[in-house]
Amino acid sequence: MTANDWICAEFVRTRGQELTDATLQHVGITLASVALALLIAFPLALAARRWRRAYGPVLGLTTVLYTVPSLAMYALLLPLFGLGAAVVVSGLVLYSLTVLVRNILAGLESVPDEAREAARGMGYGPFRLLFGVELPLALPALMAGVRIATVSAVALTTVGAIVGYGGLGNLIYDGMDSFFRAQVLTASVICVVLAVLADVLLLGLQRLLTPWTRTGGGARTRARIRGGGRGGPGEGASGGVRGGGHDGGVPDVPGEPGGVRGVPEPAGKEA
Repeated sequence: MTANDWICAEFVRTRGQELTDATLQHVGITLASVALALLIAFPLALAARRWRRAYGPVLGLTTVLYTVPSLAMYALLLPLFGLGAAVVVSGLVLYSLTVLVRNILAGLESVPDEAREAARGMGYGPFRLLFGVELPLALPALMAGVRIATVSAVALTTVGAIVGYGGLGNLIYDGMDSFFRAQVLTASVICVVLAVLADVLLLGLQRLLTPWTRTGGGARTRARIRGGGRGGPGEGASGGVRGGGHDGGVPDVPGEPGGVRGVPEPAGKEA
């Protein structure tokens, strides 16, 4: 430690408890902020989807909040929450809203109308339709937003060191003030490991909750092999594309090979 090396096993051994406490504080702030952001973003996304007049204001407000610099955000929140962890958590919640609201909206809007109509035909009410059909189908987009918000929260928590509640950021800032290399590098590496670990765990959770996404790629590949390797999984013998899908095909009219039905005019197309 007297040599002030960047890598120092003695520092890790003697400061193990300090590193553990900082890591636990970092994880606690991150989890609290993402959980609260989800609780706020979900009803906001539902309101923006239900009332089109609220769509623009909700997205605009969350986007404006995201543009505020972190130091300025914490300074603006100090009169409301005082000097404590609540300032850091509140700032991270506001930053996470942009990603979460947009991803929840994108996921809900990607649910096929056929699935909604089939659920209504089976007697599903609005509440059961939302939580039994729409939300499960929107999980990939929702989980993608949660992953981005969590990784961002892990990074932005370090800025909370300016109010004394930055988790590993406290060690990084203290180490930079005293130019203690081992402390700066060790805390920074742990912060990076936390971000990567959180992303991997959430990705595993996403795959566990959406088992149908794990077989889609293999099914498409097998369908292309059976079809000669040229078209998408919905191609028939006549070369027409059925069901649209990711290959950009146009649905055929039943009984009219190659026919086009209900093709929208491309956006922005000039005469």
